Amino acid sequence: MFSKISADSSSRRRRKRVVMNQIRRWQRILFLSLLSISVLAPLVFVSNRLKTITPVGRREFIEELSNFRYRTNDLRLNAVEHEDGQGLKGPRLILYKDGEEFNSSVKDGKEKTTNIDGNNHKYREEKVLIDSQQTTLSSDSKDQNLTVNQLANKTEFKPPLSKGEKNTKVHQSDRATDMKIKEIRDKIIQAKAYLNFAPPGSNSQIVKELRTRMRELERAVGDVTKDKDLSKGALRRLKPLEATLYKASRVFNNCPAIATKLRAMNYNTEELVQAQKNQASFLMHLAARTTPKGQHCLSMRLTSEYFALDPEKSQMPNQEKFNDPSLNHYVVFSDNVLASAVVANSTIASSKEPEKIVFHVVTDSLNYPAISMWFLLNIQSVAAIQILNIDDMDVLPSDYDQLLMKQNSNDPRFISTLNHARFYLPDIFPGLNKMVLFDHDVVVQRDLSRLWSIDMKGKVVGAVETCKEGEPSFHLMSTFINFSDAWVSGKFSPKACTWAFGMNLVDLEEWRRRKLTSTYIKYFNMGTKRPLWKAGSLPIGWLTFYRQTIPLDKRWHVMGLGRELGIKTVDIEQAAVIHYDGIMKPWLDIGIEKYKRYWNRHVPYYHSYLQQCNIHA
Repeated sequence: MFSKISADSSSRRRRKRVVMNQIRRWQRILFLSLLSISVLAPLVFVSNRLKTITPVGRREFIEELSNFRYRTNDLRLNAVEHEDGQGLKGPRLILYKDGEEFNSSVKDGKEKTTNIDGNNHKYREEKVLIDSQQTTLSSDSKDQNLTVNQLANKTEFKPPLSKGEKNTKVHQSDRATDMKIKEIRDKIIQAKAYLNFAPPGSNSQIVKELRTRMRELERAVGDVTKDKDLSKGALRRLKPLEATLYKASRVFNNCPAIATKLRAMNYNTEELVQAQKNQASFLMHLAARTTPKGQHCLSMRLTSEYFALDPEKSQMPNQEKFNDPSLNHYVVFSDNVLASAVVANSTIASSKEPEKIVFHVVTDSLNYPAISMWFLLNIQSVAAIQILNIDDMDVLPSDYDQLLMKQNSNDPRFISTLNHARFYLPDIFPGLNKMVLFDHDVVVQRDLSRLWSIDMKGKVVGAVETCKEGEPSFHLMSTFINFSDAWVSGKFSPKACTWAFGMNLVDLEEWRRRKLTSTYIKYFNMGTKRPLWKAGSLPIGWLTFYRQTIPLDKRWHVMGLGRELGIKTVDIEQAAVIHYDGIMKPWLDIGIEKYKRYWNRHVPYYHSYLQQCNIHA
């Protein structure tokens, strides 16, 4: 009996252990299942999210996870306070909402829903566009609570194209390959703007990241100006900066403070740009009034060589042609060796009958030896070339220099004796009847022999007119002449047609008959006593030869190559004479590159003197 009871109790204990073991096993299974779910569920969630967000958003999300423990409340930089204007002046500007052309809209703080690869993601896409013109800030704009998403950026952050969409981007040719560079520069400017919005001394994670990304991209781009010169590293560094800018747009969202600071930055930048423009204009005019170092070197070398010559070798050949009225005579007044050489070389090279050409170069005592020596070394034509020194001629008044100084001009070109000596042509060349007068900044491209057959119809000067509105060479009499003076308004009409110096056919016989040199002297003396016209020879030339000019076809003389006037290439190519009027002369560094080639083709850059003085195209 006792043994039977013992067996039953042991059997119950075994069943109890089996049940307890099963319970423990099921508990372990349940615990492991819950543990697996807690581990795998976030991974599934992350993978699903990474499938639907953009590449930039994916990198942003991963960085958020990896750097989460470094995040502090410093990221909330809403502490950007309203700009009180201290130290900055802000113009009154209008705050505009974005238009459709920027692919974004502002909807008074509402969220905008978009579809990316079939998945809806809400994000706030609002933007402030500050008009750069100084207009009144409307009261409605002041009350708007806007969020800045992108600042001063033409190429904003966009989601990638889905598989079914086509990329409609037009690939630019090699001649217009600076679009990517402009985009990168805009991104850098945007990053700098965000850094300016941060409070002083801020060293938050987003500020550090902005500085780092911006500096990396700046180093990668360097001074590159064309897309083809961009390195792959620069393009790779653009994407991280875009991601950082996207995050910054969510952090720096205090619109009123940002708008105020943007206005102040914009106003200060405009003032800085204007100051730099004024400085650039001053420096350009200064460069136009000075002699380049290379040309000064050339003049010195030629002058020293001239004084080392034997007296019999310093005489120009073909002197018997100098006063022959049956030949074609051209004259230029110049103190520039290369400029006078180009005018003479191009005239002779373009002529069909160079043996009929007599070219006169009138200069001053300082430049006479250098110019004489240049033509002595480089005469390779049957044309006759005469070099004259205006200071050795008894044609100008003895006090002429003092009279010129009374014009009160800071530009020595306008008060130069050579600039006004053209009004004494009949006295300088008493034995000649007709001449073509050049400025020294012209290039001759066609044979000019047909000029000598033009009927002057009793006029003194043949010139291309500059009174047609819409043309680059358009000039008004009132621009240079003071018609508020009673004597001027009573004698001349402000609507009279203007014309250009530079290439002029001159009838010296008619000039002498009408005594126009005396007329010039009379007007010049009146202009020294009261302000009748601007300094220079052009306005006084208009008055001296008033109603004494005959218009020439405009193809004889095309002007504006020394100014940014957008002269058509076809007009330049067809012109008989092209004129670099303006301050951007072709022999200066400030000359317009696309026009220099017409002048450079007549400069012997292979000459040893030019090479020794470092004068090159």
